[in-house]
Amino acid sequence: MDFELTDEQKVWKETIIKFSRQELAYDIAAVEKSGEFPWDAWRKCAEMQILAMPFAEEYGGCGVDFLTTVHSLNSLGYACKDAGLVHALTTQILCGLQIALFGNEALKLRYLPSLCRGEKVFAQAITEPGSGSDALSMRTKAEKQGEAFILNGSKTFITNGPMADVVIVFAVTAPEKKTLGGISCLVVEDGMEGFSKGKPLEKMGLTTLQNGELFFDNCEVSCDRLLGKEGQGAIIFNESMEWERSLLPAVHLGTMERILEISVKYAKERSAFGKAIGNYQAVANKISRMKMNIELGKGILYRCASLKGRNKRAPLDASICKLFISESLKQACLDAVQIHGGYGFMCEYEIERDLRDSIASTIYSGTSELQHNIIARFMGL
Repeated sequence: MDFELTDEQKVWKETIIKFSRQELAYDIAAVEKSGEFPWDAWRKCAEMQILAMPFAEEYGGCGVDFLTTVHSLNSLGYACKDAGLVHALTTQILCGLQIALFGNEALKLRYLPSLCRGEKVFAQAITEPGSGSDALSMRTKAEKQGEAFILNGSKTFITNGPMADVVIVFAVTAPEKKTLGGISCLVVEDGMEGFSKGKPLEKMGLTTLQNGELFFDNCEVSCDRLLGKEGQGAIIFNESMEWERSLLPAVHLGTMERILEISVKYAKERSAFGKAIGNYQAVANKISRMKMNIELGKGILYRCASLKGRNKRAPLDASICKLFISESLKQACLDAVQIHGGYGFMCEYEIERDLRDSIASTIYSGTSELQHNIIARFMGL
């Protein structure tokens, strides 16, 4: 495998880094306190065609391959300090991939252009109050009646949920078949009768990201809004997790690179007992571990993204990628706070925000414990 960046990939990365530093350098602390989503930043990212990267030009996309998209999101995670915004953008791209691969032509034409332009916000609704890691034990049901499904149930912790215009909802359509063939995906639009959204949930981190509850009370969804085929929900879910476990770790790896740079700079400038703290093994070891995990993370990330870019399955690679990089990010943030000492604990230095944001990375898209279970299952355990 040769993962040397192509000229096109270098251009995308450099362009996004420059754009982020110039256009996304707003006061995140102020946005956090306001509780508002950074809509100006969202629109700027849409104008930069970040949302359009992996989609065909005929639907308003850029036609960029998946690995280049991963490299680009890596740069966004590095240069943009608002992890909530980047997560929202990534979710939008993920929903677009679901529609591009499993949607019929009418759904593609109806939704992908507005998704690429950022005019409509998309969300996927899987998690429920009683089913998190065990996502396929969901209770939300869609009963077929004539040419429509009647949707009932609720979802929670849904990224982009409170502001979503379009939601890809996973629901049980054939309870007797359980998970295999028993779940389907429906595309629901804001304004449909019986569909309502809760207020954004308060969180310890990713505070600019809007997460919330969604409710369906006899919501009628026509059959032509079915994503994929009836009963194909588990297949779409598994594919989606592999994409998500490539896209989000790419962002996390970029954040780790930024944290490493900050930590190295501080370790060189800060002195204690007559010499720079970077000369002490206790500090140097933390920094060397960051660097090691970044380089190891690149290997599994690029392998996983390369497989997905060639339309191949990568369930084991995706779980390893998600587990290793998310845990490495959390550890890097903890180490960065420790390296900075008291300053690392202060909001002014912003590292405490990275730490708060990093905790969620080991929970969403399947907890670290779930990833261990998946890996063990592939080992025959």
